[in-house]
Amino acid sequence: MSIPFQELLEFDVATLSGKLRARDISPVELTEAYLGRIEQTDGSLRAYITVTDTMARKAAKKAEAEIAAGKWRGPFHGVPIALKDLVYTKGVRTTGGSKILADFKPDHDATVWTRLKRAGAVLLGKLNQHEFAYGITSSNPHWGIVRNPYALDRIPGGSSGGSAAAIVARSAAATIGTDTGGSIRIPAALCGCVGLKPTWSRVSRYGVIPLAYTLDHVGPITRTVRDAAMMLQVIAGADRNDSTASRERVPDFSAGLGGQISGVRIGVIRELNDGLSDDVAHSFNAALETLRSLGATVDHVTIPSLPLAGIMNGVITWAEALEVHEEWMRTRPNDYGDDVRRLLEMGMMTPATSYIRAQRARARTLAEAIAVLATCDVLVAPASAVVAPKIGGTHIMEAREDGVEVVSAILRFTQPFNCTGQPAIAIPTGLSPDGLPIAMQIIGRPFGEPEVIRVAAAYERERGALPPPPEIA
Repeated sequence: MSIPFQELLEFDVATLSGKLRARDISPVELTEAYLGRIEQTDGSLRAYITVTDTMARKAAKKAEAEIAAGKWRGPFHGVPIALKDLVYTKGVRTTGGSKILADFKPDHDATVWTRLKRAGAVLLGKLNQHEFAYGITSSNPHWGIVRNPYALDRIPGGSSGGSAAAIVARSAAATIGTDTGGSIRIPAALCGCVGLKPTWSRVSRYGVIPLAYTLDHVGPITRTVRDAAMMLQVIAGADRNDSTASRERVPDFSAGLGGQISGVRIGVIRELNDGLSDDVAHSFNAALETLRSLGATVDHVTIPSLPLAGIMNGVITWAEALEVHEEWMRTRPNDYGDDVRRLLEMGMMTPATSYIRAQRARARTLAEAIAVLATCDVLVAPASAVVAPKIGGTHIMEAREDGVEVVSAILRFTQPFNCTGQPAIAIPTGLSPDGLPIAMQIIGRPFGEPEVIRVAAAYERERGALPPPPEIA
């Protein structure tokens, strides 16, 4: 007996994998369910720029034949996924969310897509984002405003807004995002799913349109921690096409998923535990109590230079993004959205001395973070001071009637860990009284993803599932 389409969409990748391998589900019917869901929801959400329906159907038929023949490729075989539109896909439009690359079709695949395709994943399409990944709203002037599945008048976060919106709206089983100042974790936090920024260099960036070379990360956005671990397993590792991709051994990221965290030492970062809205503060404190109830030791720690990390990140991004866009800024400045063009103009005014000082300062912050991690196993902090702001708004007004500037209320929690390059996962902690997602981050030592994943999975298991968003028309 076939499974109803709507039920197919509710399975996470871990569940789908078992059912696909046992042939309880066909990759073809699963892909059709997802394509139907995209058609149903994307007029409202605008999560996709390009839907690769013909390619997806062909790949699904191939996966079905291979699985029937016993040629199992692994847990993503036959699973429908989608990629942020920065990720090169040979012969498939890859816009970077821009007008400038509106007709660009790469002649090769990004390594991250090569590995997922080799694992048997089915590509549903390319996901909408903030233009060239340079912003946190995903209000794209060229391809449409991405909307939050929990409230269509709210931003999904950015820059990987389409990647998170598609997960929560059930229009992809798993997605890829990128993160330069928080662009995996912010959308995951504001939309209510899981976003894992690996250690810098853990995942190859070959064939991914850059924003800032020394800050960019590639990673999974998924429904669950387990799915994120499974996806990272596929995409991580050295790459001869990317000299910055680490040769560090790739461990089994799923090994500790069912483990307990009794005795784990968790450090709450003082510098990232103030200026929170009442709803976020309540949810974060409740999450800390949950971690304590699981047997973890939770204490406050301090990383003195952390408040400067936002300035470091901004200066470095201004300079490195301008280097990427210098030619287009000379020849096609009016083809950028106003906000992105202004940021690139900031790069024109950034002295080389400021860039060098910001790069040097990163080492101090990382050294302080590693020193703290000698006394604890992971760090925790809110993922944002506020819930998802309304589209077009620049300030959030709290009940106490003081204004909170949106960009700093979000970015100051995520930018530091791009500067340090540490692994960090955003995981939901609940919903606000208005029904909007709230999240925390769990941060680890460089290449310490297994411990981050273990703590996140234990918390997720105890928290239980979030209530789903309202149905999207």
